[in-house]
Amino acid sequence: MPKLKTNKAAKKRFKLTKKGKVLRTSALRRHMMTDRSSKKKRQTRGWRQIDDADKKRIIHMLPYRG
Repeated sequence: MPKLKTNKAAKKRFKLTKKGKVLRTSALRRHMMTDRSSKKKRQTRGWRQIDDADKKRIIHMLPYRG
């Protein structure tokens, strides 16, 4: 049986916690940040948990946990 391949795009975008949560970064953080309020910039910092509907697909792409 061959080794399973990790999806490299998913590896760069998501991380899995030890408890099995799948985390993603917030959108709207790449450029044009000067146009946004301090509140919006603060709210989009850090990691967010993905929806349960997408969780199964993401975990399938990361067979060795990234």
